[in-house]
Formats: sequence, C-alpha cells, structure tokens
Amino acid sequence: MPKETPHPDPKAVERKQDHIELAFQSQLDRLSLDRRFYYEPLLSAHPEPGSLPPVTLMGKTLRTPVWVSSMTGGTALARTINRHLARVCAAFGMGMGLGSCRQLLYSDDFWADFDVREILGDDLPLMANLGVAQVEHLLERGEMERLVRLVERLRADGLFVHVNPMQEAMQPEGDRFRRPPIEVIAELLTLVPFPVAVKEVGQGMGPASLRALLQLPLGAIEFGAAGGTNFARLELLRGAPEKRRVFQNFASIGHCAEEMLDFVRALRAALGSAVQTKALILSGGVRDFLDGYYLLQRSPLPAVYGQASGFLKYAREDYESLHRYVAAQVRGLELAYAYLRVRE
Repeated sequence: MPKETPHPDPKAVERKQDHIELAFQSQLDRLSLDRRFYYEPLLSAHPEPGSLPPVTLMGKTLRTPVWVSSMTGGTALARTINRHLARVCAAFGMGMGLGSCRQLLYSDDFWADFDVREILGDDLPLMANLGVAQVEHLLERGEMERLVRLVERLRADGLFVHVNPMQEAMQPEGDRFRRPPIEVIAELLTLVPFPVAVKEVGQGMGPASLRALLQLPLGAIEFGAAGGTNFARLELLRGAPEKRRVFQNFASIGHCAEEMLDFVRALRAALGSAVQTKALILSGGVRDFLDGYYLLQRSPLPAVYGQASGFLKYAREDYESLHRYVAAQVRGLELAYAYLRVRE
C-alpha cells in the first residue's frame, strides 16, 4: 500500500473555516483606526525575539526599554509584588524603581520588602525613592548620610526624588514644603555620589518646571503624567467629603505624557547644550506597548517608558501570570518596531 504523503498544511481546513466564521466579527470601522502610525508591512521580516534596541539608563543597559515602578513596602502584599516585579525585570532586561523608601530611613522593620537586588541582578538599574519633602527634612537636619547609606545598603544605582505638592496638600497627614522643590533637588545633586532622577506622581509638569529640571545634571526625568493614577484625587477620596467638594477640581489639573513630550521637544531645541538631563522615563497613562512605542519614537532624549497599572495588576497574582503578560507586551513592542512608523 503506498505511503500517504503528509499534507503540507494540516491546519489549513480548520483555519479557513475559522476565517469564514470570524470574518464578520473581524471588521473594523475606519474611524476606529489608530491614526498615530503608518503601517509599513513590506520593510521588515518578522522580528526575532530579543531584537529590541538596547538603551542606557543610569549607566546600565536595558534589553527592553521599559521601566517598572513598584509599590511601597509595609504591607503583606508589597513584598510579593516587589519580588515578582524584580524577577520579571531580570527576565526581560527592564529597569526597576522602588516605591517610597521613607520607612527605611529610621527603621529596618520593612527592609525585606525592598531588598530585591539579588533577584534583579547587578546588570540592570535599580533606583531607591524618596519624596522631596523627606530630602528637604534630611537637608535641614544635616542627616544626608542617612540617605546615602540607604541607597548603598539597597545596592541601588541612584535615587528617585518624587515631587508631589498637590498630593501632599490634599493628604490629611501630608508634608508641607518649606522651599521650592527645584532648590532642594539642586542642593541634593551637589551632595550625593550617585545619579538622581526626578518624577511627578500623576499630574505631570508644565514647561517652566521642565525647563528648570532639564538644565540640571539628572540621570532622568520621569513624567508621571496625568492619565494614570492621580494621587491628588486618591488623597481626596481618603479625606473628608467637605474637603473633597472644595478641592476636587485640582485633580483635573495636569499634563498628559504626549503634551509633556511636546514641551521637552521645544525646550530641547531652545536650550541646546544647556540641557544636562541624560534621559526620560515616559510614564503616566501608558496603557500598552503601542502607547509606549509612540512616546519612545517622539522623544528627543534617550528614553524608556513606564507602564505601571498593568504590571501591578498581574504582580499581585502568581509570577507566571505576570511573566505571560510582560512577554506579550514585549512581543507587541518588537512588532511595533518592525512594522510601524510614527506620523509627525
């Protein structure tokens, strides 16, 4: 009996049947097309996994241009989240920022929540994090050695300073700034031996603030733009209803990441060599790899993007769910680099 020849495409019949059944469900209205991009299907082969362009941040090289910021410590869930995030950053070559390390300045009670360098590895950037109010207090008290020791003990590559005056003003137990944050940051830069980066926490920054920051020798500016978690609104939700009614409109003030990039592009052209900041972290309202790719392509400085909510959602679950989510995001970014061009 003659030997049967294998069908060259054994899934062909099943696939064609799927195409027939799903054709009508797969139609898109032209008004729903994403007009940020040109789709160029002829100019690239399918990208190999691991083909993303590397980027240098805080003196270390990321294989994937994504920054992951974690939650604070001090809760049962925070340690799990931080460890899951450090592990997935190591797997895909991403950078990691810790949540506020304020609790570690005077106590080791929650040290294990933040101690992730062994999990992340030595080759990727890890940044500690303090509010500008805490930096101001340390400067006033002559206690900068506490800050330096904190960064050294965490084996971090530097320090993020988060600037959040509106959040602090809305927070019932919030700190009060006695000096403009730009003065505190400028003084800090003269006193520490490691890179410093600055971030906002959900409302972004306008052009005057960005102009001042860009002229400082910062490792990076993270946007923390409007569109993601709004911490002023979060604090109002924690507070008294009367305060919420009076101040709720403050939560609607801010700048989205795309608008902030327009500011930085204009400032980069105007300031020229006066720009000393080395990189940007484009965060705030970044939903997926398409948002991230769009912002990366428009950045006038070396950049990575931050995508907090999706990572945190899966980091609360088992590590395998987080790994699958990140793998899909990275593959989407690889395909975007291969086939999409940003419309100017």
